[in-house]
Amino acid sequence: LTRRRWEWDMKKIRSRRLPDDVAIFLTDSLGELPDNVQRALFILSCFGASSKSAFVESQGLDRNILKNLEIAVVEGFVDKINDQYRFAHDRIQEASYNSIPAHRRCVIHFKYGLELSSLLTGNEDVIASVLFTAVNQLNLGGPPAVQDKKDNLTAARLNLRAGKKAMEMSDYVTAYSYFDSGISFLLRKHWQEHYDLTLELFSLAAKCALTNGDHTSLKLLIAEVVVKAHFFENKLDVLYFETCALAYSYRLAESIEKGLDILSKLGI
Repeated sequence: LTRRRWEWDMKKIRSRRLPDDVAIFLTDSLGELPDNVQRALFILSCFGASSKSAFVESQGLDRNILKNLEIAVVEGFVDKINDQYRFAHDRIQEASYNSIPAHRRCVIHFKYGLELSSLLTGNEDVIASVLFTAVNQLNLGGPPAVQDKKDNLTAARLNLRAGKKAMEMSDYVTAYSYFDSGISFLLRKHWQEHYDLTLELFSLAAKCALTNGDHTSLKLLIAEVVVKAHFFENKLDVLYFETCALAYSYRLAESIEKGLDILSKLGI
């Protein structure tokens, strides 16, 4: 005020959400944008409400995506704050995402996941970030989006890898979701044809279910491994989880009995 003029805090102005009536107008105007800009907005919407420009550019999903996002910024559909692109309103993101039919979105998500998985090299922190993003895209696509059976195994292995990384971060809820998704990508006869991968997915999913207190899923996973595992030694992990679950449920006598039974079968 001492300078006798208004001062604008542009950072705060840009960070404010767009009013709903303006958002509705822009949403209705999406179809008037050039096709390449609409595609760039759809790609951005696949990864959430916002993404850093360096991340968007590094994915290689569209060589001109940054150029087209800049057009979207000028037109008011997207804000660019601190080198990060953010939809001006969640309705715009929703409209951009829904511009492609659901069945095609699944295929596109899966395709993006496979393309991103090819970037899993370099700095470990970068790898972890790209890994989670890639696997999330694969899982958004889901098994129905798979067009080549070998990609089922790719998706299952990447979910196993992401689940292990989540466990390292002590996020057992997220880890379980990755192992569960990995199991969903397995093909028929997976216990016969991809034994090690299947056993590891089921065993680690059981460990996470125990940690999360999800006893219903734990029972199902244990039952599957007990029936399908080739060797008793391969069942030990889930049998141990079963004794722990009994103990945690104050069924100590049953837990001890189960433990003694395991030891007897091991000849101890």
